[in-house]
Amino acid sequence: MDASPIEQATAPERRRGVQSAEVAVAVLRKLAEAGAPLGLNTLATQVGLAPAKAHRYLVSLVASGMVVQRNSGAYDLGPLAARIGTAALARVDYLNRAGDALPGLVEQTGLTGMLSVWGAYGATVVRWEKASAQLITALGVGSVLPLTRSATGLAFMAWLPERLLGEANAREAPELAAPELARLRVRLRKEFVTEASGSFIPGLYALAAPVLNAQRIAEGVITLVATDPTVIHADAPARHALDRAAREIGGYDG
Repeated sequence: MDASPIEQATAPERRRGVQSAEVAVAVLRKLAEAGAPLGLNTLATQVGLAPAKAHRYLVSLVASGMVVQRNSGAYDLGPLAARIGTAALARVDYLNRAGDALPGLVEQTGLTGMLSVWGAYGATVVRWEKASAQLITALGVGSVLPLTRSATGLAFMAWLPERLLGEANAREAPELAAPELARLRVRLRKEFVTEASGSFIPGLYALAAPVLNAQRIAEGVITLVATDPTVIHADAPARHALDRAAREIGGYDG
């Protein structure tokens, strides 16, 4: 039996893929990033195509349902793109992705790492990854961390809906008026990586970053813990590594 054209192709040819598919994906990506319908000329310029060539791709994408053309003539993502996006989101397991990434992050930074979720009693550690350097602490799987005095708690405070913070917020920060709490949440979100410098456990320093889902809500928090106070400095390599890892896991580019 003769081999199929795909089987006959060399390995480098298979790796190259189909250029027309890559161009179509580039068109869809630009429409997704725009957040609004785009005219043909604008879209063609952003993708780097001649308008006539971009139009040919758009005709096929409209026919498939991936793109729609508005009455204004501008193009936008279509119903099939929405169905594919919804299906993809439903299959993303943020916590497993974070758990899979934790050992590599610990190896890269040399710091002990943990993954926490928001449980009935607050920020609860569900995974603990030891670094090669010994860290003596009572923290471990099952530990519940305070909302305002731990890096993990602050990350949840910033990225959970206020209704989920509930009793923990009222118990630990009753002195925070609503406007002050709102300002704190805005600042923490802007910083993305939160920190704690021995306010919860003397001698321990921590950095934490949220694992955000598509709704920008924290599914969990990754935390790095050390006895060295320099790890929480603004230019510390561990801070940058944690920031990058958490953003990649959740697909957050804010």
